[in-house]
Order: sequence, then C-alpha cells, then structure tokens
Amino acid sequence: METLIFSIKIDVPKQKVWEALWSETNYPKWTSVFGEGNKAISDWNEGSKIQFISKDGGGLFSLIEKIIINEQIVFKHLGELKNGEEITNEWSGAKEKYFLSESNKLTDLKVEIDTKSEYKEYFSSVFPKALEIVKQISENNKNKIK
Repeated sequence: METLIFSIKIDVPKQKVWEALWSETNYPKWTSVFGEGNKAISDWNEGSKIQFISKDGGGLFSLIEKIIINEQIVFKHLGELKNGEEITNEWSGAKEKYFLSESNKLTDLKVEIDTKSEYKEYFSSVFPKALEIVKQISENNKNKIK
C-alpha cells in the first residue's frame, strides 16, 4: 500500500469544515465524485464501526480508530460490503485520515489515504475534486453553521 496526501485551505473555521465533511446532509454531496448516493452509518464514537455505503449497497466497513471532533478522524478499513455482507479483503488495515488545523479562521484540511498502486491514479484525480466540494459546502455555509 502507498499513502497519498491531499490538502486544501478553506476560508472558514474548522468546525464548519467538519460539518461539511461528516454531517448526514453534506457527506453524500462531497462523496458524489466517488459515486452517487453514498452514506456513512455510525454512532461516530472512537472504537466504533462505521459503514461507508454506496447507492447499490456496496462499500467499505471500517473502525473509527481515533476521533477528536473538529480536528481529526482516522478510519481503519476492515473490508468490503457486498450485498450487506462484510467481507475482509486486501483493504483490511488500510487507513484514511482527516486532519483539520486552523489559523485566523482559515482551515487547512489534510487527508491521508492508503491505497493500492492500481488505484493511485484514480484517487489522485478524484480526491482533489471531492475536497473542492467540501470547500464549496463549507464556504457557502459560512453563516449557516454555528
């Protein structure tokens, strides 16, 4: 596995970016670049399971390895979802990490994802588009999210 790193600066405080990333309403918007109709199902507690489910019922199941609200979340992928069934596979152990830091109400969002070499080009192309959508959601909601 290889770790890819993506980042973007967003002109809002980090709690607004966090909301853009993980709220039930916003998550499907920015993940639409990976496929329409995505959702994340979890209680959002450290140590809890999370399912990233696509419109067709496929996806990934993972563990929330670390969470610090408005600052950091680390997912440890455990495997794939197929027809509602959890299947451990080559993604087991891969991590996806999100870090938010703020200076003068400007948030730096950094994402680190472990991927197999055959997916490097795909993620390198698509993930920056996803982060642009997070930026648009965050900045369009400057005055709406408290």
